[in-house]
Amino acid sequence: MGFLKILLIFIFCSFPWPSIQSDLETYIVHVESPESLISTQSSLMVLESYYLSFLPKRTTRISSSGNEEPASLIYSYHNVMKGFAARLTTLQLKEMKKKPGFISAQPQEILSLQTTHTPNFLGLQQNMGLWKDSNYGKGVIIGVIDSGILPDHPSFSDVGMPSPPAKWKGVCESNFTNKCNNKLIGARSYQLANGSPIDDDGHGTHTASTAAGAFVNGANVYGNANGTAAGVAPFAHIAIYRVCNSDGCADTDILAAMDAAIDDGVDILSVSLGGSRTNPFHSNSIALGAYSATERGILVSCSAGNNGPFSGSVGNAAPWILTVGASTHDRKIKATVKLGNGEAFEGESAYKPKISNSTFFTLFDAGKNAGDEFETPYCGPGSLTDPAIKGKIVICLGGGGIAHVDKGQAVKDVGGVGMIVINQPSRGIIKAADPHVLPAMDVSYADGSKILAYMNSTLNPVATITFQGTIIGDKNAPIVASFSSRGPSEASPGILKPDIIGPGVNVLAAWPTSVDDNKNTKSTFNIISGTSMSCPHLSGVAALLKSAHPDWSPAAIKSAMMTTTDILNLANSPILDERLVHADIFAIGAGHVNPSRAHDPGLIYDTPFEDYLPYLCGLKYTNRQVGTLLQRKVNCSEVKSIPQAQLNYPSFSIFGLGSTPQTYTRTVTNVGDPTSSYKVEIVSPKGVALKVEPSKLNFSQLNQKLTYQVTFSKTTNSSNPEAVEGFLKWTSNKHSVRSPISVVLV
Repeated sequence: MGFLKILLIFIFCSFPWPSIQSDLETYIVHVESPESLISTQSSLMVLESYYLSFLPKRTTRISSSGNEEPASLIYSYHNVMKGFAARLTTLQLKEMKKKPGFISAQPQEILSLQTTHTPNFLGLQQNMGLWKDSNYGKGVIIGVIDSGILPDHPSFSDVGMPSPPAKWKGVCESNFTNKCNNKLIGARSYQLANGSPIDDDGHGTHTASTAAGAFVNGANVYGNANGTAAGVAPFAHIAIYRVCNSDGCADTDILAAMDAAIDDGVDILSVSLGGSRTNPFHSNSIALGAYSATERGILVSCSAGNNGPFSGSVGNAAPWILTVGASTHDRKIKATVKLGNGEAFEGESAYKPKISNSTFFTLFDAGKNAGDEFETPYCGPGSLTDPAIKGKIVICLGGGGIAHVDKGQAVKDVGGVGMIVINQPSRGIIKAADPHVLPAMDVSYADGSKILAYMNSTLNPVATITFQGTIIGDKNAPIVASFSSRGPSEASPGILKPDIIGPGVNVLAAWPTSVDDNKNTKSTFNIISGTSMSCPHLSGVAALLKSAHPDWSPAAIKSAMMTTTDILNLANSPILDERLVHADIFAIGAGHVNPSRAHDPGLIYDTPFEDYLPYLCGLKYTNRQVGTLLQRKVNCSEVKSIPQAQLNYPSFSIFGLGSTPQTYTRTVTNVGDPTSSYKVEIVSPKGVALKVEPSKLNFSQLNQKLTYQVTFSKTTNSSNPEAVEGFLKWTSNKHSVRSPISVVLV
């Protein structure tokens, strides 16, 4: 249950990893790369020897046991950065800082962990469309950096799978070799994994099967959501890199895993993890590793974070990362509470009773007269001590750092017969369909307030909970999840983030244990939520596109997904957020992924990798900070830096438009019909005039590049800061290529 405690309360944070009985701490150390090592492309042994030269040879620190504690090298990085991870005392670090070539050292951080129906909701159907054209992702390798995997799960069966491609250089660790097959082709573990890729948490098994799980019939939880489970790219290969346990994921391990994945030959990296949203990219481990991976042609897909719906909460926001927010899909697992006064409220729950029971029971408010206001209203384990709870349905508040399933267990432990969880106001209408241990359900804060008002209006408040099970067809879907982190990006507000949204609420996928007490099957599944769930959906789509278009770069694949999104829901209205109001551009980015349209985008914005140098210099990083990312010496005074909005990105983010007009260029590449003509359509943000030149693009061949420029002019006299949005769209007879526009007026 450790993972559920982390995920379902949507933690997205980082914190120092404590030393235990020692002042030795783990640091990530950045060092300069001598020209001799660069020019000779020296071996890894020579590089490691160079790193070892930074470690103090002796130490005066004596442990409590009387033994000397030497500094030790943990990881020697060669792809993701020039540097290493080491265990050091404060004195050893002080000594190391004096050595020539030392740049910086930062303490290790612990980052947090962030289906039967979702492929169908995304328009993926067997033997047709993108699944057929991409051969279900065959030949593509998805690296999953997470909490490990349960290899015996049927979602990782290799029936019908080809051998790994010849480029694959990865391994299954010696104690895991007989667990690998043609589906699961690689498995590595790192420090926090305690030497085994086996998932004892669930998160990694869930995300891996979402991205590339095999077809599994009869997938369900308590009989709910019953159907054939499949990953988005069911014929893609999986390589697992276990860097997490239930306590979190060390950034030193994450860097080591990314370092290995680059050597191993993965095509996609799926990273449902997150740390600080404010750290500049040069000191952000995931951004560092992703930069090197992208440079080698690997698309890196990351969760946007679970800190929504608050502005500026988006993480993993580097422009070379695909940053994925979360939304609902059109399946609900419905439960209903009916009160004694006849009022009824709809919620969700994955619980399913063996025998339907509509008996009314007395309601009990855990928060009323609570002895411990920080635990009891939230039904924390061991906090419910009132004997009056026995035989009653207990009202618990959502949140409090306690998973909803654990709240139900606390109620059950003291004789409660049911539970209603009232969600926090910020959750809006988003409800979790949890696999509860007793009859229980989630309701919105608004409905919960009405239930509490009823309880206060009568001496004998009663209710019954009934379970209707799986309902398909929510016309409001997709709705942006309340927890999905919002832009603008603090690290680089001139790049619109998140990039895109995908299914991340109540997603059913593989799980290492049975959550419904079914001990007679290995086919175990769970329903959970988070941007951790939306990220592997987009990783899977990227794998399909890579299989169908092997020559496309990571930026091209990202552009194809971003410029072909859905911005309308199933009711053909603008996508809504958790308040059922129009979701703004900082919630949805470019919109909701549409894999079939991404397969044939017409035009792509292919960001030249060399453009990241002038972009990073434009962020006002120092030469050394830019050099940390590029792993070479840089002099920004010799570089013509560019503003953030000038990067050849599929969206526009003008962060600070005043009285002076601003002009930016974009270059598009024709990947549609060789001879084609596109006209521009403009929906200007309120208070902004847009001028696009030229207004028509005429292509005469495939892969031809044409450039246009956009001038943004403020047309309002107001000096109050205001965020406005619009879009521009290039349209031909066959294709529509849309770029969202965000402007902050000043």
